[in-house]
Amino acid sequence: MSDLIEITNGELTARINPLGAELWSLTDGNAREYMTDADPAFWGGHAPLLFPIVGSLNGDVLRLDGREYALPRHGFARRSLFAPVHVAGAEARFRLTDSPDTRKVYPFGFVLEMAFRLDGMTLAMEATVTNPNSEALPFSFGYHPAFAWPLPGGAEKAAHKLVFEKAEPQDVRRVASGTGVLLPEAEPTPVTGRELALSEDLFRADAVIWDQLSSRSVSYGADGGAWLDIDFPDTPSLGLWQVPGARFICIEPWAGHADPEGFAGDFRDKPGVVLLEPGQSSSFRMDVSLRPV
Repeated sequence: MSDLIEITNGELTARINPLGAELWSLTDGNAREYMTDADPAFWGGHAPLLFPIVGSLNGDVLRLDGREYALPRHGFARRSLFAPVHVAGAEARFRLTDSPDTRKVYPFGFVLEMAFRLDGMTLAMEATVTNPNSEALPFSFGYHPAFAWPLPGGAEKAAHKLVFEKAEPQDVRRVASGTGVLLPEAEPTPVTGRELALSEDLFRADAVIWDQLSSRSVSYGADGGAWLDIDFPDTPSLGLWQVPGARFICIEPWAGHADPEGFAGDFRDKPGVVLLEPGQSSSFRMDVSLRPV
């Protein structure tokens, strides 16, 4: 494990692992932890970054211009060492660029920067992808943070809920067991109006996925307890995931999603893929604001 890099503003402290530029810890001024306990009995992740794919490809194969590349679920950024390019006080920025190893599985140049900034009770995160190539860069990007469930503050796990910015009446999607690709069948939303009561039963069939979400923010918490307000203005999809019995829940804004079951086309044509023009950059924000008890 790389040494964690700490940023703080006195009200919040964040600790980030340069391996994956992964947020490992977010604590308030009373040292209460709002991230996962990363119990390896369930899942040892914290908040991996998903790039250049979100979810699984059919057969874990990326297809481009008639060639095939082996690329496992969620891509390689989460297992790559980012360079810290700026660390000062309440801010840190990390950078990952292409290498001979990344080009074996994803034949493009790229720059992926991940910035963290603490402002009052908010952790502002922004991922920026830049295309240095002479052709369009196809990619997906996603956040995968695992927040404490229950949150610190004394509320029971069963009292926690998600409150969406807008009503979300549309059906939700699931992924196939084992392969992780997106199933063609949809199922009725578990959201009532704007509220989703959280229970482990929701996740016995794996993640709950909104491939086209109306909201660009959610609040997570419990009445009488702590809350997190989560803003993600640049990502149109959302996944919720956990392992029943674990003490975390992943609230995952995505630009992109897993391959639809049976999709075997060129990666550029995959639903949800971002096509970034040469010399251009695209940024994806995620802000987490704490409302402690």
